[in-house]
Amino acid sequence: MRHQNKQNNLGRNKSHRKALLTNLAISLIKYKRIKTTLAKAKSLKQFIEPIITRGKKTDTHSMRIVFKKLNDKTAVLELLKNISTNNLNRNGGYTRIIKLGKRLGDFSEMAIIELV
Repeated sequence: MRHQNKQNNLGRNKSHRKALLTNLAISLIKYKRIKTTLAKAKSLKQFIEPIITRGKKTDTHSMRIVFKKLNDKTAVLELLKNISTNNLNRNGGYTRIIKLGKRLGDFSEMAIIELV
């Protein structure tokens, strides 16, 4: 039973889901806006919000934790230098999800997730 288990599995096992969310987070940091399905966008929002909050601190420990989650040096530097400095006075809600409608091929909900 799934009592108190709020994570959306996205039809993948743990390692595949972790790789998917990591790659989506890196793309979001690099391009500031990506188009994906609504379920992936909601999972990505839960994944990246604590990373951005952690990136607002500029100490070595926070940098190492962010690098452990993202595994991409350019994305970590972009997050620490540009994105985190823009959101210093914001307490949360660093991303925005905009619904686009249904995809023609399989009729799944599409959305754009972007950094605020």
